[in-house]
Amino acid sequence: MFPIRDHNPSDRTPFVTYALVAVNVGVFLAMLPLMADERALYEVYWQYGLVPVKVIHGEGLHGIFTSMFLHGGFMHLAGNMLFLWIFGDNLEDRMGHGRFLLFYLLAGAGAGLLQMLPAPATPVPLIGASGAIAGVMGGYLLLFPRARVDVIVIFVVFYRIFALPAWMMLGLWFGLQIFNGVGAPVGEGGVAYWAHAGGFVVGVIGALPVWRSLGGPEFWARTHGHPDNPPADPRLRPSSVPKVRRR
Repeated sequence: MFPIRDHNPSDRTPFVTYALVAVNVGVFLAMLPLMADERALYEVYWQYGLVPVKVIHGEGLHGIFTSMFLHGGFMHLAGNMLFLWIFGDNLEDRMGHGRFLLFYLLAGAGAGLLQMLPAPATPVPLIGASGAIAGVMGGYLLLFPRARVDVIVIFVVFYRIFALPAWMMLGLWFGLQIFNGVGAPVGEGGVAYWAHAGGFVVGVIGALPVWRSLGGPEFWARTHGHPDNPPADPRLRPSSVPKVRRR
């Protein structure tokens, strides 16, 4: 189960969201020649990933930010960029370009540092934009809790698309991160569930000033938890091109 689009259009072009997607894809493409060399690939992760044991000794602090632009494979990259594409534009629309970029970077940094807490001495590098994007999702939930999100659910070879409110889809996602994080091994690599959950919480907290500036509860009352833009209709419409019948 994963989202494929929302019904929440933005008023202005999300230049920062587009740039973040482009940079992440560009870095991944630049690293493709290293994918066949495990030693060279790990050296990049060691130098530019977030390595807890280095950070607690005051080294490799740049990795707190550079790690957000490294990915371990195509599906890792594709999943993160899909979530950023769906939820990033609306948050950027409300925050503004510069403020959204700062929010994104701080959410990612906070997520990475929270992931370190259970095992601060591990040498396993933390990479990926998941924590920052989880922060975007947390901010989205705060501002647009009832926005409609289309989710595709796959049953082996069958699939169906459901339109769910954001609070349900994102709340389920957050709950799964907590559930999986409790049972995941600490400091041994794999999916950084606590970075996801931590980034989500950081995102909710970081978006509070924007929510309050929009009116807080009055903003929710005015919009009923929906975006205040006219919702997008993803259905296909008949073409305005006149039909020409064959004689």
